[in-house]
Amino acid sequence: MVRIAYGAGHGGGGSTRGKRAPDGEYEWNFNNKVVQALEAELRTYENVELLRTDDSTGTVDVPLAARTERARNWGCDIYVSVHHNVLGTNWGNHSGVETYTYLGSQPRSERLARAVHPRIVRAMGIRDRGMKKENFHVVRAFKDLPVAAVLTEGGFMDSTIDSKKLRDDSIMRAQGTAIACGIAEYAGLKKKAALLTNSPFAAFGRFRIYTGTFKDDAEAEKYAKLIENRLGYQPFVQDRRIWTGVFQTFESAQEAQRKIRGEFGLNPSVREE
Repeated sequence: MVRIAYGAGHGGGGSTRGKRAPDGEYEWNFNNKVVQALEAELRTYENVELLRTDDSTGTVDVPLAARTERARNWGCDIYVSVHHNVLGTNWGNHSGVETYTYLGSQPRSERLARAVHPRIVRAMGIRDRGMKKENFHVVRAFKDLPVAAVLTEGGFMDSTIDSKKLRDDSIMRAQGTAIACGIAEYAGLKKKAALLTNSPFAAFGRFRIYTGTFKDDAEAEKYAKLIENRLGYQPFVQDRRIWTGVFQTFESAQEAQRKIRGEFGLNPSVREE
């Protein structure tokens, strides 16, 4: 059993001073959207236990020490703190994703960061500012424990570039899915069997996903195999595109679209048959 603790940084609705975009929107609002998608995706894996350490309503900004103490006492194996950055109080053209681990050598945390960080970059489609080290409490609290701990910064709230992404709920869900997929890779998680055998994928349906165009069929086949192995879908390649589905509902097709985008940084589209 893998125990995964996570939280949306700060709080919403006036519970945290600062920590907001120049137009006044609270950072927690962005963080929460990512955490909800992260949690939903993690629930599709076997042998996981989940613990959310922030206030899921955003009413209270739970102190950092209370969050990490709760996760430590619970016996977490992984801790992820989801954030979005801010440079100042004015809009600018700075941009990018950062992922933090604690100072010095932290093999577990660094391996988790390597699994999570590039997936966030692909999901957000913005600059890669790199994996960094900092003396943040939420990663320092686990430095002497066999716990992989990372803090993610999924983009800048005060960026004219990133803010467009942060206000696209489908991209924020893709970021959450991307983090979950990185956690799954790190921990070697497997999808629940029922989701593979009783999924919304069907032999007959209304909606299909297409991805591409790739430079050639060989490149498309490579990604098709990855989609099949990692996500459990059954894609095929035709005319340098990957076709996935069909799906019985638009919602199930959108979910697959979000997972493909979050895991591989591709930009799939949904087509009604």
